[in-house]
Amino acid sequence: MAKLQQFDSEVAEEDLSDRPEWQLIERILATPPFQKSTRLPNLLRYLTVHSLTGRYDELTEQVIGTAVFGKPAGYSPAEDSAVRVHVRQLRLRLHEYFAMEGRGETLLADIPKGSYGIVFYEEPARQPVVTPRAVPTPIAAKPRSSVLIGSMLALAVVAATICGLGWYRATRAAPVFRAPWPISAVLTKNVPTRVVVSDGTSMLRLMTRRQVSLEEYLQSSAGSAFSPTTKMDDNVAQLVKYIEDSQITSFADTDISARLMRLAGPENDLITVLSARDLNRRDLERGNFIFVGGPTSNPWVSLFADRLNFQTVEDTIGGRMYFLNRNPRKGEQLQYEGLRVTGSGGEDYATISLLPMKSGQGNVLLLQGLREEGTEALGLLLSDENLRNKLKESLGISGDPANPVYFEALIKASTVAGAPLSISVVATRRITP
Repeated sequence: MAKLQQFDSEVAEEDLSDRPEWQLIERILATPPFQKSTRLPNLLRYLTVHSLTGRYDELTEQVIGTAVFGKPAGYSPAEDSAVRVHVRQLRLRLHEYFAMEGRGETLLADIPKGSYGIVFYEEPARQPVVTPRAVPTPIAAKPRSSVLIGSMLALAVVAATICGLGWYRATRAAPVFRAPWPISAVLTKNVPTRVVVSDGTSMLRLMTRRQVSLEEYLQSSAGSAFSPTTKMDDNVAQLVKYIEDSQITSFADTDISARLMRLAGPENDLITVLSARDLNRRDLERGNFIFVGGPTSNPWVSLFADRLNFQTVEDTIGGRMYFLNRNPRKGEQLQYEGLRVTGSGGEDYATISLLPMKSGQGNVLLLQGLREEGTEALGLLLSDENLRNKLKESLGISGDPANPVYFEALIKASTVAGAPLSISVVATRRITP
């Protein structure tokens, strides 16, 4: 068995191999979600070793970031949320394991909220529900027994009626929560939903004056993918280094993430918010996703461009941006140009799209604005029941569909001083998976 690779430890994993807690962790690490992840296995090992050996002083956000994620010593957790994001994702993966593959486990593990320590506790095995066999009716009974049996049956009917009324009142008083459409399509019980916000390091595009492909973005760290290649002024170099080491996103992305949490209600524990730089390509093999931002700020959305009719086009880096209508219908334009710069007044455009993952294991919701105003408008649309109903009408959807209805829609936002005031649906497409 290999020792921990990404951090120093006085206790080797071999020293814990006989403990039932460590054997449970090994079973969890052997499941597909952990086999396909690059960071979660090391994080789980680190938290487990330090929890089982009582070294809680090393279970702080900054120490974990340096030991497991290779962050520089003294980095600021307030500006880099990688540890919090991955611990929350790990917590969801543990819940998913015990709800599925590990349903028969009697020893459970959890990471309590507000802590980075692993807690182990015993719980009786959860057996599948067994339908009771029907009780055979007696072939014959004495008259006195018949009266007794009849009385017992009558009492049973009365008791069942009372219980039924109690259940009805309880369900009426506490209806089952369901997130509003289309958020409901990306919230599935026991399946994580990742909200992937734009990567602020794309600001460096304006300094390098070059576009970075998704492949370049994935093959290097997010910051170095955009770093200028020419010599810079020392002050500019410090600014670039700061941006590279920080996790920066836009106000619009933050606003949408907060709205999604509120819309998810009690199901918001399924949601993990992370930066585009922290997503791994293998993560896309399973789960639900919400990508916020267009391809210039969130390179991941380029993976879905070939499945969409409305595509983002940028003439020059930092220049004119518009949606290209690949197949215009009657009354539609070929191009829909947005604001020239963020913070100005006029009209901006955005698209909202719901697609099935190519793996067939989940759905993806794409929220792309040409500028921040367009992205912010999508958050307002999702939060407003009247606007959601207008989108449904445009797509020919009635009620709350039980099964996902895949689509894309072009949205127009009229803005004043950088704030969207009115929102309307311009064009829609139904998508057949």
